[in-house]
Amino acid sequence: MNENLFSSFIAPTIVGIPLVVLIVLTPSIFFLPPSRLVNNRLTSLQQWLIQLMLKQLMATHSTKGRTWALMLISLILFIGSTNLLGLLPHSFTPTTQLSMNLGMAIPLWTATIITGLRHKTKASLAHLLPQGTPTPLIPMLIIIETISLLIQPMALAVRLTANITAGHLLMHLIGGTTLVLISINPAISLITLIVLILLTVLELAVALIQAYVFTLLVSLYLHDNT
Repeated sequence: MNENLFSSFIAPTIVGIPLVVLIVLTPSIFFLPPSRLVNNRLTSLQQWLIQLMLKQLMATHSTKGRTWALMLISLILFIGSTNLLGLLPHSFTPTTQLSMNLGMAIPLWTATIITGLRHKTKASLAHLLPQGTPTPLIPMLIIIETISLLIQPMALAVRLTANITAGHLLMHLIGGTTLVLISINPAISLITLIVLILLTVLELAVALIQAYVFTLLVSLYLHDNT
């Protein structure tokens, strides 16, 4: 039972060759370069949404922080499209893998820290010690703030992994329950089917919201260091 329940989170392979890289690159196929797009309502809507997200993410940033605009927009589009990819039948969601999410969170977090140490050394180090701290508490607070700083990339990755995995597990359980109840009690199976449809709509929203939250937190870390 456990093996069937979690089998959808195992990276697929063909003849022993992992297909994770191919699956991760799949969403990029649907994003054509502007030179190949005809200006229509769909592309206009896409450009409007990108400009809206960019405005929200860059509103509080300095000039140096705004140089990360392309990186942040690419990140939110990548995570959002990858999350949505996992909602297709018989598909695989790369963002359910903690290793992949750590692979995104750690380099981005490290880059923001290095940026802060390079351009705002005193201000970045000042975050480790709140102003007005009593002298006896200084060593303890520095240790606590350092640990909380080092936990940030882990929190980023675990938050994304947990939210996407929990939703997929719940959909799997309710879907399996619906199939079992069809032959036992059709009326109850209809109710579980409606719940499954509503949960699917919720997961569509969660997939996009989690992409925005991940990118927004990276943007906040950048704002603290620029």
